[in-house]
Parts: sequence; C-alpha cells; structure tokens
Amino acid sequence: MSFNAINTASAGLKATQAAIGVVSQNIANVGTVGYTKRTLDTVSTGVGNSGVSVGTIGRALDAASLRQLRMETSGAAYTGSLSAVRTQLDQLYGTPGASTALDGVMNDFAQSLQALASDPTSAPARATVVTKAANLASTIGTIAQGVQDLRSATESQLGSDTAKASAYLASIAKLNTQITGTTDEGARASLLDQRDQAVTGLSAFLDIQTVDQRDGTLTVITTSGMTLVDRGAAAILSFDGRGTLSPDSGYTDNAATRGVGTITATTPGGSKIDLIATQAIRSGSLAAGIELRDSVLPQAQRQLDELAAGLSRSLSDRSAMGTPVTTGTSSGFDIDLDGLKAGNAVTVSVRDAAGTQRNLVLMPYTSDPAPKIDPQDINDPTASIIPIKLTGTNAGLRDAIQTALGASFSVTSQPSAGTGGLRILTDPSSGAPTLLGVSASVTQLKDPNDFQSGAAQIPLFVDGNKKGTLYTGSFDGGSQLTGFAQRISVNQAVVSNTANLVTLSSKTLASDASRPQYLYQALTGASRTFAAASGIGGVAAPYTASVQDFAQRIIDAQGAGAASAQDLDEGQGIALATAQSRVASVSGVSIDEEMSKLVQLQTAYSANARVLTAARDLLDTLLRI
Repeated sequence: MSFNAINTASAGLKATQAAIGVVSQNIANVGTVGYTKRTLDTVSTGVGNSGVSVGTIGRALDAASLRQLRMETSGAAYTGSLSAVRTQLDQLYGTPGASTALDGVMNDFAQSLQALASDPTSAPARATVVTKAANLASTIGTIAQGVQDLRSATESQLGSDTAKASAYLASIAKLNTQITGTTDEGARASLLDQRDQAVTGLSAFLDIQTVDQRDGTLTVITTSGMTLVDRGAAAILSFDGRGTLSPDSGYTDNAATRGVGTITATTPGGSKIDLIATQAIRSGSLAAGIELRDSVLPQAQRQLDELAAGLSRSLSDRSAMGTPVTTGTSSGFDIDLDGLKAGNAVTVSVRDAAGTQRNLVLMPYTSDPAPKIDPQDINDPTASIIPIKLTGTNAGLRDAIQTALGASFSVTSQPSAGTGGLRILTDPSSGAPTLLGVSASVTQLKDPNDFQSGAAQIPLFVDGNKKGTLYTGSFDGGSQLTGFAQRISVNQAVVSNTANLVTLSSKTLASDASRPQYLYQALTGASRTFAAASGIGGVAAPYTASVQDFAQRIIDAQGAGAASAQDLDEGQGIALATAQSRVASVSGVSIDEEMSKLVQLQTAYSANARVLTAARDLLDTLLRI
C-alpha cells in the first residue's frame, strides 16, 4: 500500500510540476502578441484510476470566436481603407463655402459675370471674369489631378498589400509542414500560434476561410471558393502595377488593353488566375483598393469631367429642340441642326407599337473608321447609340440620319426650320414608332476664335493648350470627355482681348449686356443633362441641373460619401473590438487567473510532497521492524 502511495504521490508531483510550468509560461507571455493561453490535460492511471499522468499541452481556443475575429479583421481593413481615401478625396474639394473651395470658386465666377452684365463697359470687370474663369479651370484641374494621384497611390498600395498577402500564404504553408513534422508538444503549440497569427494577418488583406485537416494542417480558401493554401503548398500572389495612372487608365480582363495592374494567383500547378476578373476578393484592404481604384475614384474623375464639359458647352452650345409637326397620318418634329459637330449627340425619343419608350442617340463623327462608343460615355446608358458620319453638308447630314433611323422614319430638309432645318416624321398607323421628341446641344461656333458671329455663345473654355480647341464631346480618336477636367483652360483669345466677353459682332456696342447676361444665365439658370455615370442622379439615371447646381451636388455627394465611409468604419471598429475581446476572454492570459491557479498548484504540490514523505517514513518504520 505504501508503494502505491509513493507512486501516486510521485505522479502527482510530476503532473503538478508540469502544470506549474505551463502556468509560468502563460504568465511569462502575458504581453506576447499572438500567444494563446496554454492548458495541460492530465490522465487518470493505475488501478481504479488511483494515479495521474501528464497528458497533452493544449491551447485555449474558441474556433467560432476566431472565425469571427478574422471576418471582422477583413471588414475593418476594408472600411478603414475606404474611409481613409474617401476622406482625402473629400478634402480635395475644400471646405464647403470657403472662397478656395470648388463651390466658392464657382460662385466667384458666377458673380463676376453678374457684375459684368451690370457694367459691360468696365475693363476691370471684364478682367475679373477672365481671372475668375482661369481660377475655376485651375481648381477643377487641380482637384482632378488629385484624384489621379489618389488612384496612383492606391495602385502602389495594392502592389504592396499583394506582396504581404503572398508572404503570409507562404508562411502558412511552411508552418503547416513544420507542424506535421514535430513531435514536441510545446514546439507544436508555438507553431500553431504562429500559424493562427499568420492567418489573422492574412485576413486583413482579403476575405478567407480555413478548414482544419486531420493531419494538423490548415487549408486556406477565399470566401468565393478559391484555394490559396493546401497543406504545404501555397499560391503565389503577384501584382503587375502600372505606376502613375491617368484618367483613361482602366481595368479590363484583356492584358493588352488593361491600363492598371491586376492581382494574379499562380497555383502550385503553374496555372494563373486573375483574382480581379474572377471577383475572388470581396473584403479586406485589397478589395477596398480595387473598389477605390476602379470605381470610387474613376467616378470622381467622371464627375469633374462632366462639370468641365458642362461648363464649356453651357457657354458655347445652342440648345436645339424639335418643334412638333403633323402631316397627314404622320407626325414628328422640325429641328435646326445647323453647325452640328462631332460629339453633338442628337437624341430621338420614340415609343414603339408595344408602348415601350426608348432613346436613340445619333452620335456624329468624322474619323475613319467609326468610333466605338461605350454606353457609359453618354448621358443615358440605356439608349441605343447610332454613329452618323458628318460630311460637311446639310444634305449629307439628312441622308446620314435617314440611313441611321431606317425606313420607318422619313427625314427631309426643312428650310423653314432654320439653315440646317430637318423634318423627321413617322406614321404610327403603319406600325412605325411614335416620335416623342428630338433634341440636340449644338456647339454654336466654328472655331475657338469666333466671337463676332452675332450669337451670344462664346468658347470661353476650351480643350488643350494655349491655342485650344472647341470642346464638343467628340469621340473621334477617343472620348474627348475623358480627362477633360485636367485639360480645361480659358480661351487665350479672350484673355488677350476681354472685349470679346461683350461684343457679339462689329455692329454691337461695348455697352451691350446681352452676352454677359446670357453667360450668367447659362451658368446658373439653364438646365443641362449630366451623364448617369457621374452617379449624381442615382443608379443609371441622368441628372438635369444648372452647371452651378451640378458643382454643388458633386461636393455634397463626396461629403456624404466620406461621412458614410467614416460611420461604416467606426461601426466596423466596434465589431472588431468586440471580436478581439471575445477571443481574448478565452485565449488571452489573465494574471489574476494564472496566479490563482499557481496558488492551487503550490498547495497541491505541498500535499503530494507530504503524502510522499509520510509514505517514505512509514516504509522506513516497517523496514526497521
């Protein structure tokens, strides 16, 4: 019996000593990042479970809490990246109401036109208009360049984040191999800690899920189902960045036309998968970077391009609206398209026999071959785009429109409607569509130096260098709209002769206020239609407003976007903190808890020692008998 007591007490001492070692290790690593609290499992042994032996060293883990932590980590990285860049984007527009902000600069320009209309003979007033116009063009260009700088910075960050994510994948695969190859339980627990930390670190870059394998390895897959790590093999992530981006740098799944970098996963078997094209990344900083580079920031550029285009064309374009006309059973519209230029879209609204309404956009061009036009590049992305070749004559325009519309329409010259008058008719009684309207915005002037035509419109803002060219929205050689915000400038012909702001022709007086009044009204009162791609009018909806109002809506939209991103990030930060707290409550080391355990173990150790001493004394006594 004494021998049993000795064996039991000895085993108890060993188990207690091992437990004290685990507690000591926990206390020593209380501040170690990624350390998981260790536990010691003991096993009953001997006859009637009279003894005890040291089992395995485990880790205190809650798998559900750990999964939640990784999901919230991905979400926090996503919202954090969005919030940071959207805040920077909002700051580009300035503090609303400030004199240097976009709305303040726009208002200053409008007020200078109003002042000139009050005193058109004033040379200082004319000079002020030119100064304010140049300031407005410069402000728009500066903001737009800031947008592209943010895109370039995001492109660079995507490359850096991709490299870090790839390093984490390689580390996880290496740790998988080390875990299966070790028999030391303490070392294995340490390796498992390192692997968990690597997986959590990886989750900050992209959304992932993990699957525990029977051999102790971990398989890592994206939430979209793509395997990134399988036992000791890991995919390699790479990013072919493009450096500095420009307004026309965009993503396509065609490497030959793609103007930005993409994330490619190379599997152990050598196959390559474009993770952006397959939409395999849905959260984390990489998803945020892709969204910012390819959606948020390009839309901001588009808004500024639309503003610059609206600013230019509002002052240089004539609004051509069809006049209803009926001839027998046919009905339609007369419209004057004199001076129609490449890019001056003609919108024909129809209702077919089934009652469906749609728009036909006739897009003039002069280049060969006909340009390819993305529906997102016009005001109404749901419209049918029909290119028409300009020949330089009204008869040629008439024939081109007739060919474009087809035999259901009748297009004839109509001199009574104007120099470029056309009559467009259909006969609904024969099954042809019903014409609901015909309209166009025609750039009134023939060249940037045409100020004496008698028309109130002038090319105050032009496209390009000091010589400049008229902005017409042309698609010849590519979209003139793309990047126009960076190119808009004040016509040097106006800068050198500010009288052009007033005199309509050689017969008008310097005191004639009609042109300044027109320019002020065109800027602040006349409505223009801005493309749905700007996002101001909602989902796939064009937005109609004055140029001044559109500028204000841009500022409002960016401010709301930044505020929403910040609110989302704050909420996600709370969710992440909650998840971290849940994991820490299970896996973290509590000094008070460990010290309490230590006291208990010391007591148990002393008790086992007393039993061992008593058994030894008893045995010595027996041996002396």
